[in-house]
Amino acid sequence: MPFSGLYIPLITPFTAQGELAAEALEALAHDLLDAGAAGLVALGTTGEPATLTAAERRRVLDICGRVCAERRVPLIAGTGSNATADSVRALAELDSRVTAALTVVPYYTRPSEEGVVAHFRAMAAASPVPLLVYNIPYRTGRTLGVETLCRLAELPNVAGFKHAVGGIDDTTIAFLSRTRTSVLAGDDLYAAPLLALGAVGAILASANVAPAAYAELVAAWRDGPVEPARALSHRLAPVSEALFAEPNPVVTKAVLAAQGRIPSPAVRLPLLPASDTALAGALDALDRVHISA
Repeated sequence: MPFSGLYIPLITPFTAQGELAAEALEALAHDLLDAGAAGLVALGTTGEPATLTAAERRRVLDICGRVCAERRVPLIAGTGSNATADSVRALAELDSRVTAALTVVPYYTRPSEEGVVAHFRAMAAASPVPLLVYNIPYRTGRTLGVETLCRLAELPNVAGFKHAVGGIDDTTIAFLSRTRTSVLAGDDLYAAPLLALGAVGAILASANVAPAAYAELVAAWRDGPVEPARALSHRLAPVSEALFAEPNPVVTKAVLAAQGRIPSPAVRLPLLPASDTALAGALDALDRVHISA
């Protein structure tokens, strides 16, 4: 299955008491799809899965699975860890409504690139759904060269990549020139240049706040003409920059709460709520470029 367009990694809303706000999550999921998202990502980094209980993670997947099934759009689920055996078990337990699994390059242990390929080969062989390889070296501590990326792209059952390397480097340029698999931009600030290089879509946390604008951004770079795409990219850059002024997703949740779209800006430790300065900066960035939800 080719993946293209805008996929939004959902935040996980909490009540003021810190409990999962299920109704708000369902409403937000529908709102984002109404605004033009091609599909949703549940339990990505933006959804704070590390601080959710197992029961809460199942509830999030159930809500998102129900919404995506009703709307007939793909649901991508974040799953897997730095242990191959545990990752394979997690794939086997996925909700049946999940379309693809977003699986991160093994983190912290920093395996060799051969080890990374072996990890994904084992996962792809066992997975009931296609895999999207999440390449984010500034979180994992494991960079991958272009030959390794191309080898991963050739594995059966690997459907694409979320590519988030913190910029546009020589490896990114070489990879985009050689691969035919779906590459989705994963760094909000660098989405436009990656789309210009040939990425077919994006997974962008900032789109929780302004989904229609980011859906338009992806479509504009994919379908042209270039000048409107470039102009929109320049308008959205300060928005993404403001939303990432503090650790994701704290500013995004603060903005959504200020807009009345979720019941509170609550996050769970070790994250701290967004500062007043960061919230004001994000709201100002949205206002200055006249972008609404």
